[in-house]
Amino acid sequence: MIVCKFGGSSVADDKQIRKVKAILDADKRRTIAVVSAPGRRSTGDDKITDLLYECNRLAQQNRSCRPVFEKISDRYLSIAKGLKLDEGRLIPALDEIRQGIDAGRGTDYAASRGEYLSGLIIAAYLGWEFVDPADYIVINSDGTVSPITYERLSVRFADGGRYVIPGFYGSTPEGVIKTFSRGGSDISGAIASRAAKAELYENWTDVSGIYAADPRIVKNARVISELTYKQVRELSDVGASVFHEEAIAPVIEAQIPINIRNTNEPDAPGTMIRAESSSRSLIGISGKGGFSRIKIRKLMMFRSPSEFFPFRH
Repeated sequence: MIVCKFGGSSVADDKQIRKVKAILDADKRRTIAVVSAPGRRSTGDDKITDLLYECNRLAQQNRSCRPVFEKISDRYLSIAKGLKLDEGRLIPALDEIRQGIDAGRGTDYAASRGEYLSGLIIAAYLGWEFVDPADYIVINSDGTVSPITYERLSVRFADGGRYVIPGFYGSTPEGVIKTFSRGGSDISGAIASRAAKAELYENWTDVSGIYAADPRIVKNARVISELTYKQVRELSDVGASVFHEEAIAPVIEAQIPINIRNTNEPDAPGTMIRAESSSRSLIGISGKGGFSRIKIRKLMMFRSPSEFFPFRH
């Protein structure tokens, strides 16, 4: 079994979603798809999640989010129309979400609805089962994932079907919608992979893997073919735009490899991330700017006060 996570650029419009279907159809082991909210279609376009955050901001000011929400509705209805789905079936869900945001259901509820709607549309298009993570993924107050999550999802996936599950959110132990941090669909993909005991977790995005250097700075930067979990964490710590620790933690314990692939170049092998690698060469170069480092030195800095004042009472 292979779990596939598709990022915002991969589900930005109906043309991209058709690519997603072709990828899933190309390998019958791909039976679980974790989907993000639609991202930008071009420079200057809006991300759906950003529009939802704006809707929530307006609601908190006791202003209607209807004008902004119309952009969201138009986007999803356009996607549904392009996929030749019945647009009318989506309208009740859109109305319910807008009313929920205006009623003040909160930031996490508003932000999560982008993935929720993506999941509904893509499940309908593929003819796969829709799995709402709010019913299965339990997120504790400190942002960690409750172990019961894996038990619930394992049971849900046990019947051998094909599933679409929205990324980015779950619910609190009390059943209230709760999101992960931005980029949390990567975490959702890792959770689903572990719960399903997947042989591979494919993360489909708009780049053909992890580059050895920032391609915006270094022309013709090469894609790293193989990395270890540890190396990914080290690169991320010093500024590389790769998975953060939360997004790989669920699969590390289960030793599930991750393959970063490009939805627009599906034949490219991408970058494989494993527990161990045979490569001993230089992996890559990254850097982080916008901060200063201060180093303080003082003789005897860490001596206790009693050592300077050894008086007895």
